[in-house]
Amino acid sequence: MEGDFVLPDARVEQEPDAGASPEVLALAKVVSRLRAEVVDLEGVAAMTAVLERAKGVLMAREGLTPDAAHQLLVHRAARHGRTPLEECWITLGRTGRDPAGPAPRPAVPRPAPTGSTGPPGPAGSPFSASRYVVPEGGRPTGHRTLLAGLARDLADAGTPKETARLLRAVLGEAAGVDAVMIYAVATAGNLKMVGHDGISDAMAEQWSHIPPLSGVAAMEAIAAREAVWLEDPESDAARYLLIGDPPERWPSRAWLPVPGGGGVTAVVGFFRTRPGPFDVRTRTLLRRAVRLCGGLLRADRGPRCDDPPATDVEAVQTVFDTLSAPVVLLTPLRSRTGEVEDYRIDAASPESLDVAGRHGRDLIGRRVLETYPTVAGTALWEGYLDALTVGEPYEGEPFVYEEVIAGVPRRSVYSVRASRLGERLVVSWIRHDTTDRETRRLDDLQRLGNLGWASWNLVSDTITWSDQVYAVFDRDPALGPVRLEELPRHLLPEDLPAMGAAVRRLLGDGTPVDQPFRIATRHGVRHLRIVAEAGRDADGATLEVHGFFQDLTELRGAELALLESERANLVQRGMLKAEQALATRLQDTLLPIPEQSVELAGLCVDVAYLPAESGLNVGGDWYSAIELPDKSALFVVGDVAGHGLAAVGTMAQLRFTAKGMSITGSPLPDVLERLNTLLLHTAVDHQVATATLVMGRYDPRDHRLTWVRAGHLPPLLIRAGEASYLPQPEGTLLGAAYDSTYGHHVTDLLPGDHLLLYTDGLVEVPGEDIDEGLAHLAATAARLVREGRGGPLAKTLAGLRPGNRDDICVLEIRVPEERA
Repeated sequence: MEGDFVLPDARVEQEPDAGASPEVLALAKVVSRLRAEVVDLEGVAAMTAVLERAKGVLMAREGLTPDAAHQLLVHRAARHGRTPLEECWITLGRTGRDPAGPAPRPAVPRPAPTGSTGPPGPAGSPFSASRYVVPEGGRPTGHRTLLAGLARDLADAGTPKETARLLRAVLGEAAGVDAVMIYAVATAGNLKMVGHDGISDAMAEQWSHIPPLSGVAAMEAIAAREAVWLEDPESDAARYLLIGDPPERWPSRAWLPVPGGGGVTAVVGFFRTRPGPFDVRTRTLLRRAVRLCGGLLRADRGPRCDDPPATDVEAVQTVFDTLSAPVVLLTPLRSRTGEVEDYRIDAASPESLDVAGRHGRDLIGRRVLETYPTVAGTALWEGYLDALTVGEPYEGEPFVYEEVIAGVPRRSVYSVRASRLGERLVVSWIRHDTTDRETRRLDDLQRLGNLGWASWNLVSDTITWSDQVYAVFDRDPALGPVRLEELPRHLLPEDLPAMGAAVRRLLGDGTPVDQPFRIATRHGVRHLRIVAEAGRDADGATLEVHGFFQDLTELRGAELALLESERANLVQRGMLKAEQALATRLQDTLLPIPEQSVELAGLCVDVAYLPAESGLNVGGDWYSAIELPDKSALFVVGDVAGHGLAAVGTMAQLRFTAKGMSITGSPLPDVLERLNTLLLHTAVDHQVATATLVMGRYDPRDHRLTWVRAGHLPPLLIRAGEASYLPQPEGTLLGAAYDSTYGHHVTDLLPGDHLLLYTDGLVEVPGEDIDEGLAHLAATAARLVREGRGGPLAKTLAGLRPGNRDDICVLEIRVPEERA
């Protein structure tokens, strides 16, 4: 058995007859041992029931937790030299002689009143402040009386079923509880109903055992050790397997785990016929009521001893001497009536300091009201009393304390924490003072980050905003902070559901949130962000929230502009790809590239075309090689300025016009003049297309090539292993001027000659002069011919230009060698 309770040995063994046989003696010993074990078990069960009742009386009378009540029983028994069991019986015997008399039993629950005492607006709205604000005083006096009566009645309750009946009776009117179910964790994680009240036997039988399934709120409460509040029947039915009748009968439910020393082994369910959420007062009341039932419902119901009966002050002082924070150990000094009048400092850390400048061990033996005289009657003083009486740590809100340092009054801000240690208190505090420099840095941080801090004290219902929050909300500081009820009027309607869910998580469940939202201001819509967390008490109730608001309007604007730019780029890229595909198809149709050599007018003709390796657009390089009606051949290579569909269109115009005029017998200079006029007269929006072109007509009868050029590079002739460029006749760029004139030149072609017509992509190199490119082309072509690698020379030369940045078009005219 756990704790200091030891059951007196009540076994009396009878000696068997000396003349009995060995078998009888052995059997007698077994029977005696089993009888003794039964007696022990009966004694343990009886003692546990007495202990739990005595603890319940002390919890009601002194306002203690179950563990603290057990500790007090052990301490009193040791002080008076009694056994723990005797102390329990004495405590129970004094119950009827309590001067205050027993607390009145609460009436049997009645249906909830039809009138609403909640906030205006729809029930369960997440933007109702009264749903979250803690009532003044934290816990109403009526609740204290009610809980004291519950604790006293639980001392007489022997079964979980009686506990369920008491909970329904006590909490019916105060919390609107209409039914109670109590489950204990059985083998293999199953839940077994051990008590109920307010439901039918048939319903109890139906839900007597629940297998370990997911989506069961009771099991979620046990696993998470957190209360589960079911306040929206529609969404709850979609998320959970609801225990009990259909949702419309119990529109609001709650499952609270029973606290214990180890894992949670029991859970209490409260069912209400009234709709709407559980407010803060009701949640706190239900949590405290379930905590009172812990001794009866825990699987480890035996007595526990979390703290030693007495605190070794010297050992505590030894620990305090190593601390770098202010901490003191206080012993309460009580009046004859038992009320705490003051506290004595029995241990203090070196950093502890009072208003007179005393610190560390110099404070030992002094009283609190002597060292800190202004704390009497404050919330801090009441916090000390609550921590000492209830056994729950007290963490106070930051408060201002005025002290005199070097004769100068100074106001400082402190936060204090008090925890019970046996019959004493351990009190520590933190000083929050900031210098002017730190304050300025904080202001700069808020201004530069376009954010501001905010807090809401749910106990005092006080909202505090920094100056920057008013700028973020575009709000006049004279109007004060925006109340929770006002927030929906500022939000955009589309953001209401998400923001409402975030408010529920933060204020209802105490979960941190990081939520973007938008508000309408006099200067337009603003994109904001809230990052906040909640401060909760020992019962899990939210007491305070704090965080910051940040204006993300400019950032959001930049994001939207970037998205719009990316969208436009994608559209433009798609259009360019579509244009490229169309231009490529047109080019392939207009400029079929022969795979093998073509014979025209007794000449061998090869063509190479290599598009640029970078860019999306199709270039304007083109060629033409046809046989004319008089059996001569026409050769043309051109380059239209620009890329894309426009360049392909201009290319088609020039190609078909040049072919048509040449077929009719027009002289080549006249053809160039007409092409120049064509470009000048087909200008669009004063944008004139320009092009270069080289064109030749070969007459097989005299083996003569008559050629003209319009701003194009000269043809390259390779003869007898040597390369040279043909003399250039007069001829300017097509589309450059109306008065352009074009000359011609005649060249005789000999057997074995190679003549190259090409575009500038074959010779241009970034950062290199065009003459160097021409010289390199001539040398390379001559070398290839001398080495016998000249055919097909056009494709070989084009293949030597990997990574070309411009289209390459090469037309090779080869005069066959004379046959012997």
